[in-house]
Amino acid sequence: MIGESYPRIEDDLLLRGEGQFVADLNLPHQLHMRVVRSNTAHGLLRGVDTSSAIIQPGVAAVWTGADVADIGPIDFRQVGADQMVPYRQPILAQERVRYVGEPIAVVFADNAYLAEDAAEMVVADIEELEALVDVKEALGEFDFQLSTEAYLFEESTGDIDIGFAESEYVQTLELTIGRHSGVPLECRGALAVFHEDTKTLEFLGAAKVPFQNRDALANMLGLLPDQIVLHESHVGGGFGVRGELYPEDVLVALAATRLDRPIKWIEDRQEHLVAANHSRDQSHSVRFGFDQSGVIKALEVEFFSDQGAYVRTHGATVPTLTAAMLPGPYRIPNYRVIGHVRLSNKTPAGTYRSPGRYEGTFVRERILDAVSSATGLDRLEVRLRNFISPEEMPFDRQINALGTPVVYDSGDYEQMLRRMVRHIDNETLTGELKERRSQGEMVGIGYGFFVEKSGLGPYAGARVEVRPDGRVWIITGDASVGQGIETVMAQICNDVLRVGMENISVVHGQTDEFPRGLGAFASRVTAMTGSATYEASLKMRDRIVELTAEILGAEESDIEFDGGYIGSRGKPEHRISFGELTSLSSGLSGRTDDSPELVVEEWFESTHMSYPYGFHIAVVRIDPETGEVFIERYLVSYDMGRAVNPMLIEGQVLGGVAQGIGGALLEHFLYDDNGQPLATSFMDYLLPTVAEMPEVEVLLSEDAPSPLNPLGLKGAGEGGTPACGAAIASAIDDALGRPGTVRSLPVSPERLRDMCKRVSVQVQ
Repeated sequence: MIGESYPRIEDDLLLRGEGQFVADLNLPHQLHMRVVRSNTAHGLLRGVDTSSAIIQPGVAAVWTGADVADIGPIDFRQVGADQMVPYRQPILAQERVRYVGEPIAVVFADNAYLAEDAAEMVVADIEELEALVDVKEALGEFDFQLSTEAYLFEESTGDIDIGFAESEYVQTLELTIGRHSGVPLECRGALAVFHEDTKTLEFLGAAKVPFQNRDALANMLGLLPDQIVLHESHVGGGFGVRGELYPEDVLVALAATRLDRPIKWIEDRQEHLVAANHSRDQSHSVRFGFDQSGVIKALEVEFFSDQGAYVRTHGATVPTLTAAMLPGPYRIPNYRVIGHVRLSNKTPAGTYRSPGRYEGTFVRERILDAVSSATGLDRLEVRLRNFISPEEMPFDRQINALGTPVVYDSGDYEQMLRRMVRHIDNETLTGELKERRSQGEMVGIGYGFFVEKSGLGPYAGARVEVRPDGRVWIITGDASVGQGIETVMAQICNDVLRVGMENISVVHGQTDEFPRGLGAFASRVTAMTGSATYEASLKMRDRIVELTAEILGAEESDIEFDGGYIGSRGKPEHRISFGELTSLSSGLSGRTDDSPELVVEEWFESTHMSYPYGFHIAVVRIDPETGEVFIERYLVSYDMGRAVNPMLIEGQVLGGVAQGIGGALLEHFLYDDNGQPLATSFMDYLLPTVAEMPEVEVLLSEDAPSPLNPLGLKGAGEGGTPACGAAIASAIDDALGRPGTVRSLPVSPERLRDMCKRVSVQVQ
């Protein structure tokens, strides 16, 4: 089963319209929560008048910051630092508001319409302060004691001074990546109820990291972790945005404990665009040295990451990943990076698909193209001369990321590049594009190579059970954000037990079903949870073989598995079903428990991440009159070590490319000088549609299995995204005939039209 493109088993309910998303869930006598949000980007909160709202029929309660002042700010889940602690977000604004969309009050009413009407009657008295929207300017004031620089860090390898001394050329670039984010089909939501009889809080609609959110809620609400149960339902997309612990989640849980009624909150799209985590928004100043052969000797980077108004659960995850992963697949022996995490009066930021790698890949691949231009070498040849070779694997970057050393576990970058060049017949293709340019068309080809991180540990667990009806159940504490966890875990288990995919069920993301779990992020589930499932399945197979041999009086070496039956090789009459085994095995081999079920629980641990990699190629045509970019051809080559389900990986790549194209050409959260967001609906925040999406050619390879887990697995959730901006920028440069023109993303039609005009003037 491993390696087979098996249809997703979780899609049956969804295709029949029977999926259960959090908005579909309801409980008797529930209250609906509506959030009153600041319409001022920065100001002193002098007071909040709730008198008109609280007297409205059907309104049960209205809270302001004073009502929840005993609840602390939301803590970090990843990459926290003492320096950032004062910058955490309260669940309701206390003395200041710091971005448009910040929660300043909540209304609880009998239905969502009453709650929304009452929320409009809440009046906030805000003394407006100057908004900070450009973090590269002078530091601002977070409060009366702290500046707006929440974190400053530096990483280095080699000797940067020696590297520049050895360089024949030294160049500088200023590069920026605009603010955009994941926009899941499903907005955020939660439903919580406190059971007075058991003193337990039940939280429905959990996503991504249910166990970590359970523990965080317990700490904030003064409960024990086993007093809170989080249930995961279907999730309409995650992308790093969904599932983090937000102020609204805490407010729903807190209200359930205080108001003695279930509490439901469902976000609308306008709220989502101003309140859910944004991402990207980095500005890089780079200096790099290289020789005539195109080999990079030194790279120095200073960058500013616009964190928005507060440091949320991700802490410094995105900027530290940017710093650690920016060198990518290239040797770059001397490297120094300084990262500034600064606050502004914008929506707080967090992770988004390929966090730090999308930004770093754009910067790095722009540098490689600049080296090509300066030396006159072909862009692909420059990459070949700088690649880390397979013989150097594992390759230690001497930098840490997410608490683990960055050590590339395996990879053959040159082989992938050469294979892609052959696949597209690069020489012929570039010749055809050159001919089209001579006829007046603006067409070009661009390249982007990347290294991803995946399989973040340190642990994952899985329990495999054979139940009396013959079904095999896999239970794990890790989560689903729609990536196909049920199908992949079932395939791995079925590869071992041969029970049939139709006889396997998978449970995930329920905190009362499993002792612990880390969740679905960092492309970790297939590599980590899949490895735990594999180990548990092997152990279950050994137990089944032992018991069956004893029951049938056969040799263990003769026992074989076939479609839910276990028998003795060559004796078809000597076989039993999985269900029969659970009853017949009672009391055998020293079993003393009364349960007829066979149960095995295994944990897989890993102290290092794995590093998949890939290559993007974009062929574009530009309309100089409208500034539109038409992507005529897009190719992605991706090596994930070993593919459990190639079809699901291709689907992940396609979705990732769509989001990468959005960030390269369309999506941008813009603000005016007063901190007012200019993209609060899909009229202004432009997503790629099917009309903008090209056909994407996906070439999967399994050249570099990871040595870090038993199946050689690496993650596959983010490979479609990281090099989109880089490849499209490179292709636009080629179409314009001006290397280095694109230095900022997104390349909006307005900006590109101006570029075309400048190129036309230069030609004349």
